[in-house]
Amino acid sequence: MSGLELALLIIVILLIGVPLATVAYLYYFDAKQEQHAILRNFPLLGKVRYILEKIGPEMRQYLFDHDTTGKPFSREDYQNIIIPAKYQNNMLSFGSKRDFDQKGYFIRNAMFPKQARELRVDNNGIIDTKKYTIEEDDLFKRKEHMEEIQSKPWLLADEDAVVIGEHCKHPFKVKGLVGMSAMSYGSLGDRAITTLSTGLGMATGTWMNTGEGGLSPYHLKGDVDIIMQIGPGLFGVRTKEGELDFDELKRKANLKQVKAIELKLAQGAKARGGHLDGSKVTPEIAEIRGVEPWKTVDSPNRFNEFDSLESMFDLIDKIRDISGLPVGMKMVVGHQSEADQLASFMKESGRGPDFITVDGSEGGTGATYQELADSVGLPIKPAVMTLHRALKAHGVRDRVKVIASGKLFTPDRIAVVLAMGADLVNIARAFMFSVGCIMAQRCHTNTCPVGVATTDPKLQKALVIEEKKYRVVNYLLTLRQGLFTTAAAAGLNSPVEFTEEHIAYQDDKGRMLTLDQLYKDVRQTS
Repeated sequence: MSGLELALLIIVILLIGVPLATVAYLYYFDAKQEQHAILRNFPLLGKVRYILEKIGPEMRQYLFDHDTTGKPFSREDYQNIIIPAKYQNNMLSFGSKRDFDQKGYFIRNAMFPKQARELRVDNNGIIDTKKYTIEEDDLFKRKEHMEEIQSKPWLLADEDAVVIGEHCKHPFKVKGLVGMSAMSYGSLGDRAITTLSTGLGMATGTWMNTGEGGLSPYHLKGDVDIIMQIGPGLFGVRTKEGELDFDELKRKANLKQVKAIELKLAQGAKARGGHLDGSKVTPEIAEIRGVEPWKTVDSPNRFNEFDSLESMFDLIDKIRDISGLPVGMKMVVGHQSEADQLASFMKESGRGPDFITVDGSEGGTGATYQELADSVGLPIKPAVMTLHRALKAHGVRDRVKVIASGKLFTPDRIAVVLAMGADLVNIARAFMFSVGCIMAQRCHTNTCPVGVATTDPKLQKALVIEEKKYRVVNYLLTLRQGLFTTAAAAGLNSPVEFTEEHIAYQDDKGRMLTLDQLYKDVRQTS
């Protein structure tokens, strides 16, 4: 046998023999195992079934889901975030994909909208950023490049700025209506937190919330205003015995970037304490949180420091006195009566939080239980209406600012919630998209394939800070501009002027209702 013939024989063996041997082995192994019934009877077809099941989410996301039907975010939702982030553009052509026969909210336009020059906006500080420009885009080739641009900041005018804690020693003045919701270092990796901090700092006029994992060096990298959240686990401000460390709290509150403090009672996707898998608890995260490395962390369902409105207000007062900063609370609205109790006690006591963050049940999280995410708590729109009207009814609405969060990732969604009574808006997952999230839904496993929701250094290398920070800036600037565009269409000089009269609701019979009419139904069922 010649050398050539021998080589060909080896190739044939490799191409045919090895696959056949592999199939035979799998057949024998699967037929003998006792865990999966389908594999015992049909080893080969069963293996194909499990492979298809494994790649099913990706297949549905990219091939089978309609543009508007994917969950928790549709392809269209995703594009409404990614396109502004990459190209600083939110234009579309031909027509909307919205089903206008379905029930939903609409913004009432004015017969005589405002001209651009009539808007009350601060566009003085030009922002240097970068965006992508597409050179070629066809089936087999895509070419684009980044170019430096200068963008308007689209901030509120000074007279419209939202002031949190007006009577505090150090009030927090906000000129952008949108900020980053609570996302902890640990839930997200250090590169993701750094990118968000840097991008938000470049945009100016906004804030980022630390999440209950505590203030980390990465939150401080971008010189952005910080709302420091304290959860029931007291991470970052706890003693070794697990009690609230007021000295450490004061030290962090004295940092120039920390502008407010928030007590987290609950969040929309989990009306309970937080969870962080042990694989994410690196020594650095453990030190920041005051816990043991590599051990799963579950914070209590509620604070041990208080169990009533009065004792909660006592702690709020103490933290405000020690820090000099506005102090707020994050809650999930569960019932009209609870909103009334809160507002009533604020009136009777003359005390209370400087701001209330309302998280809707549609909000996201790094880890929770299915039953909590799907069924516990009110969605953001009825929640905001319920709280806003309770505060108004008891005459305390002017004492507290309301921040809304829960899938409010486009200007029109934000405008609707502002009209319902919110003063400001928090966004979380949309900012995750802007730094690379692809909705792999592995946040709780520490295996995020794009390096966002993981502390694994090997996976985090996928996230390039110097590129993604510009996407954060562009997304936020486009949102702000869109809010002013929407306000102008409604005949308003500024988005702070949105009120209930600017929103209509179409029910499932095609009837248009005012929010007053709609709220009667909300009140009866809450």
